[in-house]
Amino acid sequence: MYVCLCNGISDRQIRECVERGATSLDEVQKRLPVANCCGTCAETARDIIEAHRSAAESRVAA
Repeated sequence: MYVCLCNGISDRQIRECVERGATSLDEVQKRLPVANCCGTCAETARDIIEAHRSAAESRVAA
């Protein structure tokens, strides 16, 4: 699903950044141009980052 329509960034691309170590929107933005134009997608991007980070932490803990 596209998250950032301005730059064509998908949820999969955001999750890949989290898998590579990004833990916040700021860190994802260093790798992808997400939420840097109109900003409408910032909250959705943050939600994806948090959900994917939490899921990854749960897998490590198990």
